[in-house]
Amino acid sequence: MEENKKKLGFNIIKKSDPMDGHKGFGKGALSLDNVSPVFIDIEAGEAEIDIGAMHARSAVEKGIKFLPNKEEVPNGKPYWLVWVTIDRNEEGPYYAGVTACYMTVDREIRRGYKSLPEHVNRMDKSLKRHIIIDVMDDPSKKVLADFLRAHNEVLWENSSEELKKGLLGE
Repeated sequence: MEENKKKLGFNIIKKSDPMDGHKGFGKGALSLDNVSPVFIDIEAGEAEIDIGAMHARSAVEKGIKFLPNKEEVPNGKPYWLVWVTIDRNEEGPYYAGVTACYMTVDREIRRGYKSLPEHVNRMDKSLKRHIIIDVMDDPSKKVLADFLRAHNEVLWENSSEELKKGLLGE
């Protein structure tokens, strides 16, 4: 009897999936089509999208063993991983969820620090249209604001005042 039970798992369904509109088992599965990971190199003041972060395989993360204790990576280079979710409302598409997570990487010793539960929870919060950027330093907020605006001006203009004020301090 136990072997006949359907197991619930984490399903990622693409929009072109033939089950689109399916109302049976697995209904309500999570779609990651509209979320993108943006890395901010804090020291360089640069931002870039790296889809590899969806599975912890970004250029920043490759070849690094991550530890849950920040003190074990004292010389780590600091980064923000920002989960950005796009949605559409009456005005059009906009940046709906933006959440930041801190991490460090020391390439020399091939070790890094990140809180995996925090990264997973922040991705989930972004998907649920939350804005969590107050943890970021001001220069990184400006880098992110400039990046989001340059990436797509329409998305930026349609975004909430909460996001704009949070990033620009206006």
